Amino acid sequence: MKPRTITYLKVAVFIACLLPLARAAYIVFSGIQVNPIEFITRSTGTWTLVMLLLSLSITPLRRLTKFNELIRFRRMLGLFAFFYVVLHFITYIWLDQSLDLAAVLKDIIKRPFITVGFAAFVLLIPLAATSTDAMLRRLKRNWGKLHKLVYLIAPLAVLHYIWLVKKDLTQPLIYAGVLAVLLGIRIWWRWQPRKG
Repeated sequence: MKPRTITYLKVAVFIACLLPLARAAYIVFSGIQVNPIEFITRSTGTWTLVMLLLSLSITPLRRLTKFNELIRFRRMLGLFAFFYVVLHFITYIWLDQSLDLAAVLKDIIKRPFITVGFAAFVLLIPLAATSTDAMLRRLKRNWGKLHKLVYLIAPLAVLHYIWLVKKDLTQPLIYAGVLAVLLGIRIWWRWQPRKG
């Protein structure tokens, strides 16, 4: 595929990743009857999880379709996952908790769904901080080891969602099922005998 085509695709993916934020802003500011804090918190949390799962889907899709250029989109999707989780966290500590750090700390300690969500957020920070080509060169093999944290972060994010929802678990269980497939494929491939 030509470099220019890849560039156009990257721009299209970038814009598509911003659409959920634009939609949320439109709903909040258009006067539609929603609780804005709750809506933004749920929306940014959901799209964090979506971006995480999309980034994890790149390798299986690349191997199944032989479309190797897909790998060029994984970093962008991972960074958008971090972007949405930062918005999610800011909404929680600023709009929901009014920057009351003592209340936030109490929530983190006493409410398990916040504990695992906060853990996932903290673990995402070093992945975002080392997402540049310069850090890739500097860390070398350790870069790959560090970024395997995503295999812990994604289950924590799904668990956060499952524990958050008190009644209808349909949607979080769908995400859990998608994650199980994505991780299961990797485990199956790992156990396959090497050719040659």
